[in-house]
Amino acid sequence: MATEQKRLTTPLSDKEVTDLRIGDIVLLSGTVYTARDAAHKKLVELLEKGEKLPIDPTGQIIYYVGPSPAKPGKVIGSAGPTTSGRMNPYAPKLIAAGLKGMIGKGEMGSEVVEAMKKYKAVYFTATGGAAALIAQRITASEVVAYEDLGAEAIRKLMVKDFPVNVAQDCYGGNLFIEGVKKYKIEA
Repeated sequence: MATEQKRLTTPLSDKEVTDLRIGDIVLLSGTVYTARDAAHKKLVELLEKGEKLPIDPTGQIIYYVGPSPAKPGKVIGSAGPTTSGRMNPYAPKLIAAGLKGMIGKGEMGSEVVEAMKKYKAVYFTATGGAAALIAQRITASEVVAYEDLGAEAIRKLMVKDFPVNVAQDCYGGNLFIEGVKKYKIEA
């Protein structure tokens, strides 16, 4: 299990993704898109119809978040991760379309893992409960699709040194499994 700290700027390449291992701490900079289940459903429906997506997923990262409204003078409100498992039915198709990373909390399912291995993608976790601190790493935010979804609209975020951990890598490594093994006490 790796424990390196790395700095990456989006969009990500296959090489950058294949250099990541579970346990790596990554400081992300560049563009990160937001989307939750309602937006994912719409994106996958477009893919299934062969229609153009409102964002180009190639090399990009989607953050599973529904940020709160920004207070005066702020770019964004609290922006903590949401449970990722709800995106399991949609993530494999977005990964096949070029998505290189996802950020959330909780473990991703086996279909997502298989897509990550096949297409070279990575799943990061952000610290739940630190939404206000995470928001400080977001330097710009604009709604780019599905404004009707409110907090679940797709936003284009600009981030600087946004802290995440590699939880599931493109080799099938899974921090949720390996982390438990590391600290398991044998009776």
